[in-house]
Amino acid sequence: MEPNETQSKPGRRGRRRRRGPRGRRGATGLAPLIPHILTTGNLAAGFYAIAKASTGDPVQASWAILVAGIFDVLDGRAARLTNSVSKFGQEFDSIADTVSFGVAPAIIAFHFGHFMELGWSGWVMAFLFTACASLRLARYNVTSGKYRGRFDGLPSPAAAGMVVSTVWFVTFLRDAGISVNVPAMLPAFGVAAVGLLMVSPIPYRSNKDLPKFTGFYAIVITVVVFTALIAIPPVSFFIVGVVYVTSGPLAMLYRLRTGKELELLSVMESGDDGPESAADGMSPQSPSQRPSAKVTPIGEKGRDGKPGRPS
Repeated sequence: MEPNETQSKPGRRGRRRRRGPRGRRGATGLAPLIPHILTTGNLAAGFYAIAKASTGDPVQASWAILVAGIFDVLDGRAARLTNSVSKFGQEFDSIADTVSFGVAPAIIAFHFGHFMELGWSGWVMAFLFTACASLRLARYNVTSGKYRGRFDGLPSPAAAGMVVSTVWFVTFLRDAGISVNVPAMLPAFGVAAVGLLMVSPIPYRSNKDLPKFTGFYAIVITVVVFTALIAIPPVSFFIVGVVYVTSGPLAMLYRLRTGKELELLSVMESGDDGPESAADGMSPQSPSQRPSAKVTPIGEKGRDGKPGRPS
């Protein structure tokens, strides 16, 4: 009896081709270049700010810092939307931020605050801001923070915003006929203090921990905040900057007096072994993504016949 044709090849029918897990496909075409173009715009705005400040136009230079901040926000969102997050993008963004939020604000403050009157001390205090901003960005590439919803130290864009808003506020007062004559040592100490806050361990609230409002109340809050900011921009932005810069130390003193503690991040969330950047969407590696070393117990031999050791 001849075997049935359907039984001649057992297991062939119903066998399906196995496919690996489907991952998100990377963007193709010009889409991956969009985040890098925006980061280049951030770098160009920072360079323009340096050039304008060096030629005696700190107000125009401060507006360039604002443009750099807008580019810094957009490049991270573009990287996530186009699925083109990369290590190169994160490093490029850090370099651009160092120029726009570290070097440019220090030069603006140096010329606008007349630090040259202090001689060598004025140069050192302006450089301290740049050095602290560079260290702050390097630390953020290694770890995003220890506490949930908090940054470790003052973010460099906020520090640059404090310098920019001060330039706007003083210019507004002078245009209004109010004489603002302060010794150069005062703004120099202020710039140095803001720089030290960037590398301090003082926690600062991040936008991820802000309460979420939806519906009608979200529209009302947005309209109120926007109206308050545009009413008298030099004054309102300066007040916002002062409140945020001082919020970190004041909140820390409050917690020391009341005994309250912030919520610590877990090892998986802290990102000590992987970079995280709000600008490019890089996220820390989870323990399942980190390579683990294979260890052969001592006394046993590996494949090469040698005593076991970490591989």
